[in-house]
Amino acid sequence: MNTQSDPNRSSEGITPDALLHVGTEGPVTAEDIVLASGRDLNPKNLAWAEQKLATEGKAALDRLLP
Repeated sequence: MNTQSDPNRSSEGITPDALLHVGTEGPVTAEDIVLASGRDLNPKNLAWAEQKLATEGKAALDRLLP
């Protein structure tokens, strides 16, 4: 059993809120949009995601995340 403590985990083994992130804190890519939508990474879906990014900006990702 590993007795070293992991600063990224609480004592119950749950990741603390301060380490979790969602939404568009950083740059958004077409790949992010495809993966958030649950689609496969392929040229057709990447083109779809690039179009969404062009028209909606970062909000495209926010709309896909719960």
